[in-house]
Amino acid sequence: MRLQNKVAIVTGAASGFGAEIARQYVAEGAKVAVADINEAGAKDVAGALGANAIAVKCDVTQRADIDALVAATLAAFGKLDIVVNNAGWTHRNQPLLDTDEAAFDKVYAINVKSIFHMTHAVVPLMRKAGGGVILNVGSTAGMRPRPGLTWYNSSKGAVNLMSKSLAVELGPDRIRVNAICPVMGATGLLESFMGMPDTPENRKKFIATIPLGRLSEPRDIARAAVFLASDDAEFITGVEFPVDGGRTV
Repeated sequence: MRLQNKVAIVTGAASGFGAEIARQYVAEGAKVAVADINEAGAKDVAGALGANAIAVKCDVTQRADIDALVAATLAAFGKLDIVVNNAGWTHRNQPLLDTDEAAFDKVYAINVKSIFHMTHAVVPLMRKAGGGVILNVGSTAGMRPRPGLTWYNSSKGAVNLMSKSLAVELGPDRIRVNAICPVMGATGLLESFMGMPDTPENRKKFIATIPLGRLSEPRDIARAAVFLASDDAEFITGVEFPVDGGRTV
């Protein structure tokens, strides 16, 4: 029960990494706001977790939605200790000039601007409480980029560096900030990352670049999120934490 009596917000938690983070947080004793623009999916995840979870519809690109999410969390659980900025998006893997401005703007709004909004919403609360934890789901794409994903890669590079800069600035407030950096995972965005159909043959091309020989799974990311949010990591901040089977070595 490493997160006993902690309260967390997890964005993008209706599926994939976020859903598993929410499940493992509750299993470790936390209360969780399961936030997602997919309200039905968020309700399914939260409903299965019982009284220790609530579902909140949230478009992370909108400050009003972020404020409403934080207010709903405080109303339900009385405080806020941990925020996991997991919601993310990508454009299709393709030549860089084929990605249009609308796709670029959507990637940056969901992956980067959302963290700007969340930081403004929660840092005053964490300062008042005497500390907190912010985990941003970055990517190995921001550390060792693959071709065809230039604009996505750059957004995750921004997340990774933003996390380190936040850690430096918020350290005196006892607010720890870390970036979790997964390698490509078996989620709903996989075909977009690959830029080709998700077949066993095509997966092999990408798995061949990962020394441990598989894609990341939600449980891998969730276990890292539990550790980094727990007191076991009380002296860890400003880290780009690869969960990548050796991809970035």
